[in-house]
Amino acid sequence: MPSAISVITLLTDFGARDYFVASMKGVILNINPQARIVDLSHQVAPQQVEEAAYLLKSSYRYFPDGAVHVAVVDPGVGSARRPLLVTTSRYFFLAPDNGLLSYIYQEELSVEVRQIENKQYRLDSEGATFDGRDLFAPAAAWLTRGQAPGSYGRLIRDYVKLPIQEPAWEGKALVGRIVYVDHFGNLISNVTPLHLKEVQGVTKKSISEVTIRAGGAAIEGLKTSYSEGAKDAPHALINSNGHVEIFVKDGSAAEWLKLGRGERIDIS
Repeated sequence: MPSAISVITLLTDFGARDYFVASMKGVILNINPQARIVDLSHQVAPQQVEEAAYLLKSSYRYFPDGAVHVAVVDPGVGSARRPLLVTTSRYFFLAPDNGLLSYIYQEELSVEVRQIENKQYRLDSEGATFDGRDLFAPAAAWLTRGQAPGSYGRLIRDYVKLPIQEPAWEGKALVGRIVYVDHFGNLISNVTPLHLKEVQGVTKKSISEVTIRAGGAAIEGLKTSYSEGAKDAPHALINSNGHVEIFVKDGSAAEWLKLGRGERIDIS
């Protein structure tokens, strides 16, 4: 079990315009003035749990052991959906039980999932629309003060998991999906180098001969950096997260190809 330290990360769909993020930070600092708060992102598209899950998966492991990750993208706030505290061999995670932590369940070791039930870790509030401030922020802050996970509530095993799609063969092509579109319009897929080796094994092609089809475009082979691409065509490479990514040099592949999250790419 990780030891409690003072790093708390925040991931939300709250944006930067309103009081939401600031009030969460205020609650945390009232409980632990020594807390170090890191913003993962507050620009998740509203209610897009899958997008938040990908962002969390891509960033959480780069923090020191014992970090407390708070992820609040919560279309079901105020309903019967459960608030969760998840403890792993390295980290703590607090999030609604809506599948946001699906990659954590898949990738982390010694996963222990609890429903947050202890009202000691909740602020009094007239309404039930802001669990980010009233529940998740204080619950996270008390963890950094050394409160035991067992004091938060009962263990559960029926927590929600999103269906995590893996690339699959359709005829002679391996079909993957776009799982994220970044700020630059790059299209990030769920295809990894292992999948590309599988394609090479089936097709007997070299990596330079593999064809990636997306949005009506056929991309031959892979580049090693953005600088190798041209400004008038889409290209592909393996990004630093180990996924096939489609890009346009100095442009937006999403706009160029008119593609977004969930769209298919074919590799043959």
